[in-house]
Amino acid sequence: MAASRKLRSVDARLLAPLRGKRLAVGLSGGIDSVVLLHVLHALRRKYGYRLSAVHVNHGISPNAGGWEAFCRVFCSDLGLSLSVKKVRVKRKKHGLEAAAREARRAALQKSSADAIALAHHLDDQAETVLHNLLRGAGIEGASGMAARSRLGSKVLLRPLLHVSRDEIAAYAAANRLGWIEDESNADTALTRNFLRHRVGPLLESRFPRWREALARAARHFSGARPDANALLRAWLKDQGLRAPSEAKLKEMLKQMSAGKGSIEHEGRVLRFYRERIFPAEKASEPSFKPQTWQGEARLALPELGGELRFRKARGRGIDRSRLERGEVQVRLRSGGERLRLDASRPRRTLKNLFQETGVPPWERARLPLLFCGEDLVWAPRLGVDAAWRAAKSAAGIVPEWRAS
Repeated sequence: MAASRKLRSVDARLLAPLRGKRLAVGLSGGIDSVVLLHVLHALRRKYGYRLSAVHVNHGISPNAGGWEAFCRVFCSDLGLSLSVKKVRVKRKKHGLEAAAREARRAALQKSSADAIALAHHLDDQAETVLHNLLRGAGIEGASGMAARSRLGSKVLLRPLLHVSRDEIAAYAAANRLGWIEDESNADTALTRNFLRHRVGPLLESRFPRWREALARAARHFSGARPDANALLRAWLKDQGLRAPSEAKLKEMLKQMSAGKGSIEHEGRVLRFYRERIFPAEKASEPSFKPQTWQGEARLALPELGGELRFRKARGRGIDRSRLERGEVQVRLRSGGERLRLDASRPRRTLKNLFQETGVPPWERARLPLLFCGEDLVWAPRLGVDAAWRAAKSAAGIVPEWRAS
């Protein structure tokens, strides 16, 4: 599954230095830390670290004993050792949540492991950045959480910062994992829960990819202070490429600042988009002829490097009865296509929608679009046109683009 592949594609630069060392996962028993421990357990032989878990029992919830018992059973099933650290949380002027976080960090620092892994993910990152900005934080606060940092004398890792809450839930379901629910997660009196349950859904109604946007902003703020030349040289070296001439380096930095463009270097094409670099081999425009979808569950599109999958659903996706009344074709962009994602708002061009969601220009040309007659019905990374969505309880078809 896509979720499993994504979660196990942890940046090797985080885990490779841990060979032969002790890595402990902060395990609360919630879905995020359960999934992180399961993922790192699957990767332990590949990277050669010695894995264990640490559970901090705050004793605040009446269910704390049950959480500890769950963690013991889960670690036993995986054949991993679990260290339980019981702490007393003293309420301070910043509130119980901050005091618990401080006690938890102090307990983790006492672990015998060389490195600690925490299960913060994409949604957490976005909520952290938003919270810090609302507090008037400077560039450090706006930088959010780092994938690699320090916790006292230990290395602190957050391997799931690129993974969304929904993808974590999909992984847990696919691997039939159990977890516990912290009742305090529903308490909107806590700031983070208020942002998650009240502010987040409101933002999503207007900005569907607000989490990715804030996480991207955090990366921008984080990289604002270091010397750009040194960073670019280090990145090229990490990619196995030789350092360019001063003139070429200057051109690369210019394109990075502009947020667009491409340049050839060492037989590869480096593409620049929104202050990020995308390395790739030389690529040509896809030679693709429109294909008709005849109701199959999978439609292979090797010219585009992937396949379309179609899943039946109730009250979701494209209205199935309408699709069956017309010819459904897969086509590429020709320019000027529009999509209405919100029934209360006008149609917008794919170009604007792709820009808003951060899809690089060269990827847009290779994304398969679904048409019924002359109507654009669905686009990858965007969704279904409002006029074609399946009504509640109606039969629907949910398309998914799987790039190989």
